[in-house]
Amino acid sequence: MLDLDSDFKTLFPKLNFTLKDFQKKVIANVVEKGSTLCIMPTGSGKSVIYWMAAAELKGICIVISPLIALIAEQAQKLRDQGYETLELHGRIDAKKQMSIMSDFANKRINPRFIFASPEKIATDGYFEYCLKQRKDEINLIVIDEVHCVSQWGMSFRPFYKRIPNFLDNLYGERWGRILALTATLNPVELTDICDSFKIKKENILKKDILMRNEIQLYVKKFTNEDEKEANFWELIKRHRDEKILIYLYRKDRGDRSAEGLAQKAIDRKYNATYFHGDMSAEERMEVIERFKSGEINMVFATNAFGMGIDIPDIRVVIHFMIPESAEQYYQEVGRAARDGGGANAYLLYSNKNIDVKRTHFIDKSFPSEDDLRETYKKLGKKVGCKVIQYFEDKDIQECLPYYIKCGLVTIKAKGFSGLSELREIQDPTLQKYYDSTVSHGYVKTMSKNDLSAKELSETVYAAVLTGKAKLNKPLERWLVLDVADTEISDEKMTVMLDDISEKRNYKHGLLDYFVYLISDNPTSKSLHQEIACYLGMNKYDLERIHKTVDGNLVRSKSEVIICDLLARSGLKYEYERKLEYAPGKVINPDFTIILANGKELYWEHIGMLGNEKYSERWSEKMDIYEKYFPGQLLKTYESGAISSDAEKIINKIKNG
Repeated sequence: MLDLDSDFKTLFPKLNFTLKDFQKKVIANVVEKGSTLCIMPTGSGKSVIYWMAAAELKGICIVISPLIALIAEQAQKLRDQGYETLELHGRIDAKKQMSIMSDFANKRINPRFIFASPEKIATDGYFEYCLKQRKDEINLIVIDEVHCVSQWGMSFRPFYKRIPNFLDNLYGERWGRILALTATLNPVELTDICDSFKIKKENILKKDILMRNEIQLYVKKFTNEDEKEANFWELIKRHRDEKILIYLYRKDRGDRSAEGLAQKAIDRKYNATYFHGDMSAEERMEVIERFKSGEINMVFATNAFGMGIDIPDIRVVIHFMIPESAEQYYQEVGRAARDGGGANAYLLYSNKNIDVKRTHFIDKSFPSEDDLRETYKKLGKKVGCKVIQYFEDKDIQECLPYYIKCGLVTIKAKGFSGLSELREIQDPTLQKYYDSTVSHGYVKTMSKNDLSAKELSETVYAAVLTGKAKLNKPLERWLVLDVADTEISDEKMTVMLDDISEKRNYKHGLLDYFVYLISDNPTSKSLHQEIACYLGMNKYDLERIHKTVDGNLVRSKSEVIICDLLARSGLKYEYERKLEYAPGKVINPDFTIILANGKELYWEHIGMLGNEKYSERWSEKMDIYEKYFPGQLLKTYESGAISSDAEKIINKIKNG
């Protein structure tokens, strides 16, 4: 039986907080039941969940994370807690990465946490081979920002989709435990992800409250862009002393791009800069650090500034252009108020923004028929195996998922250009392969020796790992493809175009629905509630919008007062915990007080006795308490004296 409170103090003694109930529920589910999907709002403590689950399971945890900045931050936090970590990403020299992985495979280093990007997972064969040498010790795979897996989502990254293939290669048929984490998933994406990672329905854990009501939402529609920009600068002036994040979706084209507006802000003497995906990892990391420290207080960013970036005191988020979907919008406003304080979010848009989003952003995010045919010429010159430098060609990156889905191309293995960089070969089999061709090319070596791509790659990896071969330079991260045809048939093209059309129409639908939401919900409260409903939140919990001093979300300000007094009194309590009074029949006391001797008291705050239906339900509830829990009911009524009434009850409880 897990004692997570006690274990947490032992395993993470430097952390000066306690685990929340939902965090404990997820940790226990991973440890006791297996692979789990956890959906909870941004800023709610997802990281601590996987830290603790990994610590309970012991062994090694692999964390697949989308951003170098996030990897670096999480790894440092774990090192501060005394855990050995390993980071593998593009800012670390390739030769050093190979050396580190060799040390890992040979047990010269023993990290508890290994952080890697989905691109690393999907393309680096030596990394995968070294992990396989210790696969029995790898007890948990964490997939952060798992919504990137779904081909239907606005944040889809193709190599997230390759993670199941990586798990097959690492484990075989019986995978280790998976913990998938995200803040937002619509029903279509949820099904897609659970199918990809074999997660059972009962292991989907969703936090009851998905809303971020500490962020006040404002939506403003304009007739033209000049009017919108004028209003934007008024907002900037109003919040000039606060930390502001402005979302745009153009990087550097025109004066209303991320770079263009940032320059305008600088010209107006604001401490501003820009952030987008074409900047180097070092440049982006520098912006994050300067923003976090307060050296700058205004960042104009594309959606590259998003997932996992933890800057707790962002007070304002402004969307200067309309997002693609409710999911994207809620992810991005969720950058604010991660410290639990209040924040403001403004969405500024026009009909032109909606049209441009549809035609220039959504439609142009998919390859055309000409793009598909032209790019395939780079792959389809010859049927059979081919090695490609995936990261060197953006056209191939865009088109490859469609070629794979229609069967034109299959990824056979992770590989490299060839054997020409090998030296001091001491393995007779590898020497034979090396000598079999003059060019030492990958595909020719396969063909000459009747080898599969996997056999050739793993022979080289094994020799390098054991010191039976050395390298002049690090092995590349290339993909080995099997090309099925030299041309795209009309049938295959129809399959691809139908797939693209379906995805495009789906994204148009997401945008249309988001436009409907912001048009039909004029208040912050109603917009929060409608988005939360769309994301799967129980309607019963939608009124829980008031935050207490100890982090509960309750339905009224009077209940905030009661919760705050209970928290300060030291009495243990739970808000709206289900209470079974007969088999299969439950009520929900407002507050369940748990006394030191194990006895429970049930506190009801009665606030709407003037409402006939409410009064009837309350009479029924009183009958239940009298019959099943005599002497255990406490009551307060809505009035201006709620503080003193609650204090009297609390003092009575404490004095026995």
